[in-house]
Amino acid sequence: MSLKEFDLSGRTAVVTGASRGLGQIFGRALAEAGADLVVTSRTVES
Repeated sequence: MSLKEFDLSGRTAVVTGASRGLGQIFGRALAEAGADLVVTSRTVES
């Protein structure tokens, strides 16, 4: 299955723990699919 099959344009996703690990991977994938993102991490530096 390819991400090209998913069109999330016009949708908003909230991703917690987006600075690394699974959160980062999911955030990138959702952005690639066209979603607008709200991301969080534990520190500003992350």
